Amino acid sequence: MSKARPPRGSDATGGDHGAGTRGRTGTGTAYGKALGLLARREHSRAELKTKLARGGHAADEAEAAIASLGSGALQSDARFAAALARSRAGQGYGPRRIVAELKSHAVGEALIREALAGLDVDWVASARRQLERQYRPGRAVSPRERARQAAFLLRRGFDGPTVSTVTRTDFGGEDDGSD
Repeated sequence: MSKARPPRGSDATGGDHGAGTRGRTGTGTAYGKALGLLARREHSRAELKTKLARGGHAADEAEAAIASLGSGALQSDARFAAALARSRAGQGYGPRRIVAELKSHAVGEALIREALAGLDVDWVASARRQLERQYRPGRAVSPRERARQAAFLLRRGFDGPTVSTVTRTDFGGEDDGSD
């Protein structure tokens, strides 16, 4: 015997999220779609809004669904920012890259600062690990090779002082004193 299913547009508790309307694509409510996306991973408000619009949901329906998810603590830009920052730092990206990616997700400056402050990362050690992964340590390094290493670290989002410290010390041999 099969179980009875709740009507479309409502959740299992009987609450009606999205007023029972369906998107133009017929994929269900904006609330249901957003909840499904959040079940897979954290999303920013802006990212959810974009994905819901792409899925054919009306802007007002999408906004109401996102507001409902936010008020129920199911969606949080602070949680999204912290998760993304942790993930990218673990992948060896520097703080500038992380900030740029969070900004591309329309996360506010205060939340970005909070997410970076919550990381327990030694950026110099992280940059050094990236160089060791990419280049062979312990060999003589020419100025041209140092420039390539510095460009690599800058592309990964490390700041100038960190790059300078890493490329002029342990990894590249002795600091020749030239600046």
